[in-house]
Amino acid sequence: MIVVTGGAGFIGSCVIAGLNQRGRGDITIVDHLQENDLKKANIAGKQYRKYFEKDEFLALIRKDQIKEKIEAVIHMGACSSTTLQDADYFEKNNFEYSCYVADWALKRRARFIYASSAATYGDGNQGYRDDEKTMLKLQPLNLYGVSKQKFDLWIWNHGLIDQVVGLKFFNVFGPNEYHKGDMQSIVAKSYQRVVAQGKIGLFKSYHPKYKDGEQKRDFIYVKDAVDIVLFFLDHPDVNGIFNVGTGQANTWNDLAAALFAAVGRKANIEYIEMPESLRPRYQYFTQAEMTRLRQAGYDKPFTPLLEAVKDYGEYLRAQRHF
Repeated sequence: MIVVTGGAGFIGSCVIAGLNQRGRGDITIVDHLQENDLKKANIAGKQYRKYFEKDEFLALIRKDQIKEKIEAVIHMGACSSTTLQDADYFEKNNFEYSCYVADWALKRRARFIYASSAATYGDGNQGYRDDEKTMLKLQPLNLYGVSKQKFDLWIWNHGLIDQVVGLKFFNVFGPNEYHKGDMQSIVAKSYQRVVAQGKIGLFKSYHPKYKDGEQKRDFIYVKDAVDIVLFFLDHPDVNGIFNVGTGQANTWNDLAAALFAAVGRKANIEYIEMPESLRPRYQYFTQAEMTRLRQAGYDKPFTPLLEAVKDYGEYLRAQRHF
């Protein structure tokens, strides 16, 4: 049995699709589904054996009431909002929950792979190396990043760094993110407007080093992110915390241009004001250092941005949500 927490969410549901493509249906999904939740579409048609609500699952593992043999726990579940200001919720939902799941998985001798985040890198002053020396110095800019950093440090302080895999996801985009509202990628949020009006809105820059739209991110297609997750599932002897990016930063203008190209429209970018509350916590540049992942044996090339956006655009065109 493979347990996937956050299995109805963005990356988690794509991981399940990847497992299904391998012929694996012995999956337990853990998530939190509400009435009329768009996440339900993410697991429609997927092959899995059981579904647990996240609170139900936590109660079961704390009482050790799940008796099946667990091969792996792929822990993707978390609140990923970079704007939410509820510290108590992040503490319970992201940090404490992860501690319980990790402890349970390791006691069951199951492979434990979890989602960390590039949000842990904060303003980037410490660089983007995924080594332990850098990890100990990071200062995230938002509560989401703080919760992920706190769990990374919990893993480190409990001597578990050589027994688990933590994945610092950079800007992942692709199918199955339409339930995320404002936390969707620009591609998903802007697709319909680009098609209908031929326009896209990007935040202005408030940093003298970057012109409007020239802020940079390491964008990675979700299909590549899933391949990395499955690589670590296949290689239980490889452990540690690793970046999940491409190693290549692109500007928001580059991303917008790729979207216009994907739908066959001439680029027309409007630069809009960034909310004042976001400005102090905004990352102007991220670029994953990928040396450790390559040294670990992952050698697949990453999908170029133009190709990834084109592929995603074809998916969005076919979806009734758009």
